[in-house]
Amino acid sequence: MNENLHYMHSLLSLLGLMRRAGKLSLGFDAVTDSAKTGESCLILITADISPKTLKELNYKINNKVSILTISCTQDEIGRAIGKNVRIISINDKGFAQKAKLLTEANDGEE
Repeated sequence: MNENLHYMHSLLSLLGLMRRAGKLSLGFDAVTDSAKTGESCLILITADISPKTLKELNYKINNKVSILTISCTQDEIGRAIGKNVRIISINDKGFAQKAKLLTEANDGEE
């Protein structure tokens, strides 16, 4: 549990930094637009996303961008970045790689 809290804190802090740096697209429409234009490097979705929304997202982005499920909720994301969303596009390769590494490390510890 302690490792999961550390992971969540690290990921939410990173998301806050990315938001301040202007490297995120937030919400369904903004994320799909980023994927279509090639700006998106990685899409994060919360564990509480609806299956219908996920199906529509997959259809819209047509496998152009990797989707990663994170263990944070919409409310936790909202507290970290100032907007309650379930879908986030990371529009920077370095930040996307760091988020992926954090998530993979957390998955390995469970």
